[in-house]
Amino acid sequence: MRKHVHPGGVRLRDLLLALKSGFGFLTTIPVGISMEGIDALMRHIYLFPLVGGALGLIYASVALALTAFVPAGIAAALVLVVIVKLCGINHADGLADFGDGVSAHTTVEKKISAMKDVYIGTGGVVFVVLAILAVYASLTAIPAGALPIALIVAEVAAKQSMIAFAAFSAPLQKGFGQIAIENTDRSDFLIGLLIAAAICGALAGLPGIAVLLAAQISALYLVVVSRRNFGGATGDGFGATNEVARAVALVSAAILTANGLGWEVLLWTPW
Repeated sequence: MRKHVHPGGVRLRDLLLALKSGFGFLTTIPVGISMEGIDALMRHIYLFPLVGGALGLIYASVALALTAFVPAGIAAALVLVVIVKLCGINHADGLADFGDGVSAHTTVEKKISAMKDVYIGTGGVVFVVLAILAVYASLTAIPAGALPIALIVAEVAAKQSMIAFAAFSAPLQKGFGQIAIENTDRSDFLIGLLIAAAICGALAGLPGIAVLLAAQISALYLVVVSRRNFGGATGDGFGATNEVARAVALVSAAILTANGLGWEVLLWTPW
């Protein structure tokens, strides 16, 4: 006798598989990933902000532990190490390739060729270094009491920015990143944005929403840059968006804290 499966149960399993695959797709956490999982993730790509929230919680915990014992600069460097360890270098590699392509002053075809080149060029180095410097400077500038929440908000914003880039881009070539671009539409963007806004708003109020919006603007700007330089979007642009949006989000948080623009709601108050 065939067991009856309630549609709600099927959908819940699909969502959980998509969420698990999100960690496999976006991080180095060894959760395992399969084509079935990738298919589920592409159906529910709006779950990216939840992955960002979980990563942000890890970063926040590390930052909270470090800032109590070590100077701000060292704590910032170690948090960067944790980010690289958990997220890997795929997205940074995408930023490097994207930078090589954008900085090539030639035809669209040669820009795409420069982006595909296995060797990193000066443009790629500059893009990656600037992103790292922006993140490091922000981590040292944000007060220790606000840093844990800022890290969560920034990672949620970065992952939602990847959805924004994919939703508003036209695909250019094949690859894992390209699968996301091909399977993401405006409804995914809106659902993801609602999830991200709920998290950022709950944690940081209006300043959190402002940081989220700044990251989305950076993603939409990269859509324009990608279209202008390559005629469409690639997986490199998809990965680059994560790195750029994280930097923009943290810079925005640092600016808000420096100017006292409502960011005091983020200050960590131990019980």
